[in-house]
Amino acid sequence: MHEVGIAQSILTIVEKEADKSGASNVKRVKLIVGEFTGVVKESLEFALDIVKKNTSAQNAEFIIETVKLKTYCQECDKTFIGKDDAHFLCPDCSGILGIVEGKELKIEFIDVE
Repeated sequence: MHEVGIAQSILTIVEKEADKSGASNVKRVKLIVGEFTGVVKESLEFALDIVKKNTSAQNAEFIIETVKLKTYCQECDKTFIGKDDAHFLCPDCSGILGIVEGKELKIEFIDVE
């Protein structure tokens, strides 16, 4: 379960940013997680609950927004949403699909006090 390592990295960043601002308490953290990252939302939530204990984020709410995989075909100028096209060939013209969204894994904001 690589979500534990990801949760630990997120928490390290969150605590570092809280320290920079002189905050002692992290209230909320919003995460953007792309569908194509392979991160399982429920597993990440579970891992965050474990790693945040005894930290400045122990009572923080972690909001996780999932971004669907969005691909685009330059050949026929069409966009596709979802992992149905994970083979990355356009279902209309067999052109190669490029990833537009869905690989994100970032902290959107950290709310501290």
